[in-house]
Amino acid sequence: MDIRLLAIAAVLPLAACAGSDAPVESTPPPAEAACKADAAQSYVGQIATPDLGGAILKASGARTLRWGPPRSAMTMDYRIDRVNVMYDDAYKITQVTCG
Repeated sequence: MDIRLLAIAAVLPLAACAGSDAPVESTPPPAEAACKADAAQSYVGQIATPDLGGAILKASGARTLRWGPPRSAMTMDYRIDRVNVMYDDAYKITQVTCG
């Protein structure tokens, strides 16, 4: 085996680990996209539908909506621009929160 091939094979894995770019910093969403759950509390008790989800999204001022089905696992990451809508087995909305 050629010594040059052996040297290249040894250096390539190290080159893959080297980072040349500075770390990307995440920027928080603008304040106007912050969720306001209080504005959407009137939807608790209603039947969850896609149209109602859009209304909750608009009322809360959030940018994203996350449905919370019964007995489901949800990530614990907090997002200021997300509204969470939890519902029961009958699709009745039980809780509207932000995060």
